[in-house]
Amino acid sequence: MKKKIFFFTLFIFLISISTAFAAAEGEGGHDSQEWIDLGKKTFDFIVLVGLLYWLLAAQIKEFFSGRRVEIKKTLEESVERKAEAEKKYREYSEKIDKASVEIDGIFEMIKAQGITEKQKIIEDAEKAAKKMKEDARTRIEQELKGASDQLKAQAVQLSVQMAEEILKQSITAQDHEVMVKEYMDKVVIRN
Repeated sequence: MKKKIFFFTLFIFLISISTAFAAAEGEGGHDSQEWIDLGKKTFDFIVLVGLLYWLLAAQIKEFFSGRRVEIKKTLEESVERKAEAEKKYREYSEKIDKASVEIDGIFEMIKAQGITEKQKIIEDAEKAAKKMKEDARTRIEQELKGASDQLKAQAVQLSVQMAEEILKQSITAQDHEVMVKEYMDKVVIRN
């Protein structure tokens, strides 16, 4: 149908040019020669365009229809790539969400372990402090007992020394002889 419209337009154009030539020849003169030259040039142009159309119409149609198919194919590929990209985006979003949940879980686990370790360390420190207090109390008691025993021994020694001094000062030679005699009598009687 497009060919028919083209040829019909070409036919009307040629008729109008030939009418212009006929009108120009009838008047005569210089203007008619210009109209004839214009008509020849227009005819040559129309023939050239028609010839180019006849030679290149199939390739031009093929180019534009091929281009249309290519554009359609590119659009379809773009839609497919977009769908794949959205699918990958959703997958990565899900992976990131899962990773975030796992990280939160690990954080909570580490936090709970830290609290447990803290409590364990505090309990161990309290046990160690209690043991240190008990050890210190035991040492203090031992030191007190040792000091007490030492004081008692010193007191006994001082008491003996004082008694000895008192006895030395209060016993005379005559008292000494009486004590030796009594001691001897007891030893002889027993043996």
